[in-house]
Amino acid sequence: MHHRIYFSPGIFGFGRLVSYDYFGHLDAALSRRLRAEGDTVETYVAHVSPTASIRRRAATLSELVTRTCGTPDPGGAPIHLIGHSTGGLDARLVASSLDQAEPMLSSNGWRQRLASVTCINVPHRGTPLASFFTTVSGAQVLRALSALTFIALTIGSPPLAAVSALVVALSRLDHALGLEVGVIDRTTETLLHVLGDARSAEVREYVDAITKDQGAMVQLMPESMDLFALGVVDCPGIYCQSTASMAPAPGAGTFVRTLGRPWRTTSAMIFATLERISARHSAMYPCTAPHQNPGAEEMMLRAFGARPSSHANDGVVPIHSQVWGKLAWVGYGDHLDVLGHFSDRSRRAERSRAASDSRHVDWLYSGSAFGREQFEAMTKAIADGLIASARAGNRPRG
Repeated sequence: MHHRIYFSPGIFGFGRLVSYDYFGHLDAALSRRLRAEGDTVETYVAHVSPTASIRRRAATLSELVTRTCGTPDPGGAPIHLIGHSTGGLDARLVASSLDQAEPMLSSNGWRQRLASVTCINVPHRGTPLASFFTTVSGAQVLRALSALTFIALTIGSPPLAAVSALVVALSRLDHALGLEVGVIDRTTETLLHVLGDARSAEVREYVDAITKDQGAMVQLMPESMDLFALGVVDCPGIYCQSTASMAPAPGAGTFVRTLGRPWRTTSAMIFATLERISARHSAMYPCTAPHQNPGAEEMMLRAFGARPSSHANDGVVPIHSQVWGKLAWVGYGDHLDVLGHFSDRSRRAERSRAASDSRHVDWLYSGSAFGREQFEAMTKAIADGLIASARAGNRPRG
């Protein structure tokens, strides 16, 4: 059987930027598992503005599928949509019945081939972090963090002096003094300068798009997602699955483990700030579904030994906001770990690096201990869902 997989990135994500493939590790892992079953696969990545409105991002994803999926014939290759973070909401919107009244999301007939939607650490019920990113200083922080993500994943540790300035600025949150936008802007410029002229222009265009269009940040606020959850109806016949993770709340032990590693210490401080904001809880607009998912609750109990608190999150999204459809996998991990952006010093990683120059980089240090074993378990669970959805005649929802 032949599969067509479409990836959609999220808040810190991108498709392919200056030859770096953000979904590279996930793409390789899922493709390997499908081929091991005797299937073939084609993969595509939607190039969407990281913080544009969900509707605009979904239209881009829909257009990509329409342009590349081949024949709209129902007998064609099954189509799978996989979204990380906000990208999962793009996929849900494309797969919903809304395109009946929205020309921008028209499927042009390929809907009959849509077998599954997979949401990886997606804020189905919103995230408190979005409320912070909608502020003037928050938007600049997101711009700086996006530049930092690209640089850390592609060339390694950025200049500590520049990143330390961002950490100092973020530490002001503890004292309610506000953030100095000028300091954050200068940090971003310093980071972009590291790339050199050739790569800096493309990355600058990417990070500048964040301040030009903040539609998604407004929509990801828990108050807004309350309406999204009510208005977006998942179509029957499409297999719906999700993954969810949380990182341990940062404490003294987290920073002790970073001693002697300045870049890891700085990274841990950034994660601690993001985790603290994401842990905010509102009784009026909780980032959780009103009705518990029994299967998900049981999986969380097995994974963590107890039900995670309402404050538990992966550094960006509360864990209870990530549950949707069939919960395929749950465990410890941060928002970037689940894409394969974790530290891996195994022999297998060394062989892979020698063959493809692709390495696992854990720039957002959370102390989650997510590694090769967890990544393999998660990707197996996702791949099993893709295969089952493509081979089942009625493609039941999870």
